[in-house]
Amino acid sequence: MPQNFDMILKGGTVADHTGESARDIGISGGKIMETGDLSSASAGETIDATGLHILPGVIDTQVHFREPGATHKEDLETGSLAAVLGGVTAVFEMPNTDPPTTSAAVLADKMARAKGRMHCDYAFWVGGTADNWRDIPELERLPGAAGIKVFMGSSTGSLLVADDAGVAAILSQTRRRVAFHSEDEFRLNERKDLRAPNDPSSHPIWRDAIVALRSTERLLRIAREKRALIHVLHVSCGEEMDFLAAHKDIASVEVTPHHLTFDARDYARLGTKLQMNPPVRDTSHRERLWFAVAQGIADIFGSDHAPHTVEEKARPYPQSPSGLTGVQTLVPVMLDHVNKGRLSLMRLVDMTSAGPARLFGIAGKGRIAAGYDADFTIVDMKRREKIENRWIASRCGWTPYDGKDVQGWPVGTIIRGRRVMWEGELTTPGQGQAIRFG
Repeated sequence: MPQNFDMILKGGTVADHTGESARDIGISGGKIMETGDLSSASAGETIDATGLHILPGVIDTQVHFREPGATHKEDLETGSLAAVLGGVTAVFEMPNTDPPTTSAAVLADKMARAKGRMHCDYAFWVGGTADNWRDIPELERLPGAAGIKVFMGSSTGSLLVADDAGVAAILSQTRRRVAFHSEDEFRLNERKDLRAPNDPSSHPIWRDAIVALRSTERLLRIAREKRALIHVLHVSCGEEMDFLAAHKDIASVEVTPHHLTFDARDYARLGTKLQMNPPVRDTSHRERLWFAVAQGIADIFGSDHAPHTVEEKARPYPQSPSGLTGVQTLVPVMLDHVNKGRLSLMRLVDMTSAGPARLFGIAGKGRIAAGYDADFTIVDMKRREKIENRWIASRCGWTPYDGKDVQGWPVGTIIRGRRVMWEGELTTPGQGQAIRFG
């Protein structure tokens, strides 16, 4: 008897944990029902994916959408629009908003703000602090909570836990993997006079590799004492990556497209638009990050989408804020690296879907398999495009990749069986839901 589905993706090349193969995908009730030859089946909607690759939905586990508190530069609606236009199906949003996400009440407020406005699926990191560490067992299990995020070095916002005792208190309470911005605040304060006025290229001199390494060494010592699992965000330097390679039993590692694409020479062209915490460093560090990707030391890619307005970024260094846009460019920039031979498509899939699901216990996402959410990032591996500011949907309206030619482009975003983006157009707005965790 012929089968009937809500939707069939037909004629595409599926790229997932099993490899690349020509398979149709049958979807009903927002779930994947079957993959294979579905030529005899029917559906309410059939999408011709001939010539396209169908990837598991890309999950970006580090974005800053600035709501509440700084919605003049981004909010949950505009940030999630940028996500789906770039092929991202789900995001973890960061806690350094105003007020910071450090309580059940603020998390509930973010969940309410997201409902009916966010275009992709979502979860929210809860900030770990010296004041809320006793509440962590409750906070990290709330609906919509991605887990606990800790800032060991100061960045945008007021969240900071610089001392070992504060980190130890948080890790003594958690049962989930805790994410860390790992920079040593004490060394940062000691080296502030190394910031050269009007010279953003001095940013990686101030926030040097030892700032990152020293913090991560402290973090790993405490994590072992507390028998905790940790996740080190946006690793930027070779020495820190070498150290983490010896601690993979308890530490997972994120790398970002900007640390893999730019190097210190780009400050001359981009100025403060390249200013990030931790900073973009010289070519030797970038190549060691690529080695970590190749060797499996790095677990996932995250964009660290952290927008500021053009006017804010135009302030003279060091008054200029750190952060750049990234959620909309993650997929095309990394597809371009695939086409250039820096990594395989299978490795990209693992680091953007299966990897996040595995590390953080995401339920029903990260694979193209029966019973999983019908989340897909559909890409044209041969398509050549130029990334331009006018394409950026983020409220701040700019990207450091402006003018960059890439090969590989997101043409469709499907979330729980709904076609949310197709050929650069938002087709099903405001249908995002909270991510579920195991």
